[in-house]
Amino acid sequence: MLVLSRKKGESIQIADNICVTVAEVRGGRVRLSIQAPPQVRIIRKEILDEQLAKSTDLVSFECEIPLSTSDADEE
Repeated sequence: MLVLSRKKGESIQIADNICVTVAEVRGGRVRLSIQAPPQVRIIRKEILDEQLAKSTDLVSFECEIPLSTSDADEE
């Protein structure tokens, strides 16, 4: 993981087409400005985690499995 320090107005460039700029720092919060092509999906991590949790809910089902083959022989 790369960790960088940036001040207000400073940017980082990701690849050739994504630029992240620190727009504002106030009260322990950082506001970022992100320039990227429209096909690049930008989403807050907590929203993504919430969506993934909803989409991976477990599905339950019931089935009968014989415990031994002797049960089938008795029929």
